[in-house]
Amino acid sequence: MLSKKYRLFHKKDFERVFKQGKFISEKFLALKYFKNSLKESRFGIIVSQKVSKKSNKRNIIKRRIREVLKKNIKEIKNGYDTVILTKPEIIDKDYQKIEEVTESLFKKAKLF
Repeated sequence: MLSKKYRLFHKKDFERVFKQGKFISEKFLALKYFKNSLKESRFGIIVSQKVSKKSNKRNIIKRRIREVLKKNIKEIKNGYDTVILTKPEIIDKDYQKIEEVTESLFKKAKLF
């Protein structure tokens, strides 16, 4: 679990990232990011019902992505609000593949 200071909570924060942020997409993940005025970067993860109707499957995916973020939190640039969006193709991917694509997205966004 990411600590509170690294999480996006409020609807207005998500809306700001979606309206003003930059977008990068890979095979089964997408990244929206926007510069904030804080010292830390904050993250939100969206796994819609289009990915899976079952909440336990969606939660497993969120936990895997959070673990990748937690593992790499020191390497990610500070001062960004980031939303990670999932696509239905993620449902059969293992942790290593999710980690590889997530890190690739952050490198493309120059946030590593």
